[in-house]
Amino acid sequence: MPVKRSTKKVKLAGKSIRSPEEFYRQIARKLRFPDYFGRNLDALWDVLTTDVKGPVELAWEDAEASRKFMGKDFEKIAVLLKDVEKERDDFKVTFQ
Repeated sequence: MPVKRSTKKVKLAGKSIRSPEEFYRQIARKLRFPDYFGRNLDALWDVLTTDVKGPVELAWEDAEASRKFMGKDFEKIAVLLKDVEKERDDFKVTFQ
C-alpha cells in the first residue's frame, strides 16, 4: 500500500515580495530548492515540476501588493505557477 505524504503548506509573504529576486529567495527557502536553482522562470519550472515532492499547497499572501511592485514580472510568475498546477495533480496555488 502506498504511503500518503502529508501536504506541504507554504505561505509567501507578498508584502515583502517586491521583485522577482525576492520571490525566488522566498520560494527557494520555503520549498528547499536545490543549491543549483537558477533563479529564473525556466529554472523555476524545472524545479517545481521535477524536484519538489508533493503534495504542495502554495499560498501567495497579499499577492496584490506584490503585483503593484512587480508588474509584468508578477504576471509571468503567476502564469507559470498556474501552469505547474495544471501539470501536477499534487500542486495547488492560491493568490490571496
